Amino acid sequence: MAETKNKQDIILKDFVNKFREWIKFILLKWYIFALAGLIGGVGGAIYAFLKRPVYLAETSFVLETGDKGGSMGQYLGIASMIGIDIGGGDGGIFQGDNLLELYKSHKMIEATLMKSSNSAPAKLLLHRYLDESKAREKWVSENLFLNDVDFKNKVQKNPKLQRGRDSVVNEAVKDIRENYLEVGKPDKKLSIIKVIFKSKDESFSKEFNDELVLRVNEFYIQTKTKKSLENVKILQHKTDSVRAVMNGAISSVATIIDVTPNLNPTRQAQRLVPTQRGQFSAETNKAILSQLLQNLELGKIALLKEAPLIQKIDEPIYPLKVEKVGKVKSIILGAIIFSFLSLFIITISKIITSIIENE
Repeated sequence: MAETKNKQDIILKDFVNKFREWIKFILLKWYIFALAGLIGGVGGAIYAFLKRPVYLAETSFVLETGDKGGSMGQYLGIASMIGIDIGGGDGGIFQGDNLLELYKSHKMIEATLMKSSNSAPAKLLLHRYLDESKAREKWVSENLFLNDVDFKNKVQKNPKLQRGRDSVVNEAVKDIRENYLEVGKPDKKLSIIKVIFKSKDESFSKEFNDELVLRVNEFYIQTKTKKSLENVKILQHKTDSVRAVMNGAISSVATIIDVTPNLNPTRQAQRLVPTQRGQFSAETNKAILSQLLQNLELGKIALLKEAPLIQKIDEPIYPLKVEKVGKVKSIILGAIIFSFLSLFIITISKIITSIIENE
C-alpha cells in the first residue's frame, strides 16, 4: 500500500512539475501571443471594413383560414343532407407548416425570379441575383452562354441552352432557399407568419420579398377557393339554363293563346293541351329554379367562407434593416482566434521538439 501511494505521489508531482513547466514556457512566449493578437485584431478590422452589409427585407402577416363551423355550419349541413356538395370542406390544405414550405417551393421561387425588376426593367430578378451573388462568372466559366438563354421561356430551342437554363435556375433556387430566404412563425401558438429575404443589394432584397409574398398569397387564395368557385359556376350555369327553359315555356303559353283568339268551342283541344303542357313545364322549372337559387346562394356563402384572410402587419420599406459585422466585435474575435492559433502552433512545436530530444 505504501509503495502504491508513493507511486501516485510521484505521478502527481511529475504532472504538477510538467504543468508548471508548460505555464512558464507559455508565459515566456507572451510577445508571440501579443503579436498574433495584434495581427488578428487588424485582420478583423479589415474584414469588418471590407465586408458588405446585408439588407433584410421583412414581411409579416396574419393568416385567418375562415370559419370552420359557426353560423354557416347549419346551411352546409342542410345542403349535404339533400346530396348537394357546395364546397366549404376544410380539407386541411396548406395548414400549418405546409404554407411555410410553399414559400420555399421551387415553383414559387422560380416564378419570382422570372419577374422583371422594378429598378432595372430590362433585367429579371434572376439577373439581379446572378449579379449580386457573383454566380454569373461561375456559369460563364462552365461554358453556359447566359446571354443567349431566354429565361422567361421554360422550353429552349437549343438542347444545350435548355440544359444551361435549367442548371442556372435550379442552382439559384437552391441557393436562395438555403442562404437568402427565411420563413417561419415567431410564435407557434399564433397565426403570424414572417418572411425574411436578405442580400447585399438593398433594392433586390425588397423587390424579391414583395414579389414572393404576392405570388404565394395569390396562389394560396386561388387554391383554397378553387373547389367552391367551380361549384358556384356550375350552379350558376344550371340556374341560367332552367330560367331560360321556364321563360320559354311561359312565352309559348302566351303565344298559343295569341294564335287562337276566337277558338271554336268544339275545338278546345287546340288550345288546352299545348297551354296545360306549357304551364306544367313552367311550374316544374319554377320549382327547380327555386331550389337551384337556394343552392347557388349557399354556394356563394361557402365561397366566402373558404376565402382566407391575409392581412399584412409589417412590410419592407426603405431604408431596410442592415445586418453587418461590428468593428469592435471583429477586432476582438480576430485577436482571440489568432492568439489561440499561435498557442496551438507553439504547443505542437514544443511537443514535437520534446519527442525528438527524448529519442
